[in-house]
Amino acid sequence: MKNIQILSGIALIALSFTSCKDEKQEQAKKTIDAYVTYVDSVKNVKADELKADWKDVDAEYERRAANAQLALADLKDNTAETEKINSTKVKYEEFKNSMAETLAPPVSPKQQLRNALFGEGKIGDDMSFAWVNAQNIHNVYQQFVHTVENNKDSYSREDWDEIKLMYEALDNRKNTVEKEGLSSEDNRKIAGLKIKFAPMYTVNRMGAKSDETAAAKK
Repeated sequence: MKNIQILSGIALIALSFTSCKDEKQEQAKKTIDAYVTYVDSVKNVKADELKADWKDVDAEYERRAANAQLALADLKDNTAETEKINSTKVKYEEFKNSMAETLAPPVSPKQQLRNALFGEGKIGDDMSFAWVNAQNIHNVYQQFVHTVENNKDSYSREDWDEIKLMYEALDNRKNTVEKEGLSSEDNRKIAGLKIKFAPMYTVNRMGAKSDETAAAKK
């Protein structure tokens, strides 16, 4: 009788252990499924609506991703669940990359103008022209003058003031570059571009001011 009771007790412990183990595996799968569902739900929200809360969204993703990874340890055979986690991670990273433009801070009109005149991000708030050298300065002037020429009819008076500021800064850099071995051929070409720019600036800056004065009187 005593042996039967002992065996029954062992059976109950084994059953309890098995039940506990099954419960942990079930919970692990639920955790991983919740991670997958979260990523799918985030992808279904419009980018503009996510922008304001993006930091919280991304932090919650990191939390769920970490929990899903830990949950793998509770699974006897986690091959399928590992693939599920990896594919979800790739899916989220692709979505996050697609959000980059939406999440980027807006570019000011002044910076947009500088980007057009010199190239994306070449001139920032520090107004450093250190990247301009004897080898590329002619191309820099060429892009600057041609960009102004192509867009002269759309510039406001403030745009022309910014253009003049950038032009004078470029000229200052030229004074330094000339001492670094600027070729006479490039110097000649730059002189031609400067001759082209001067009257274009004067005429269009005056025209923009006149247009703004007329608009203000209406």
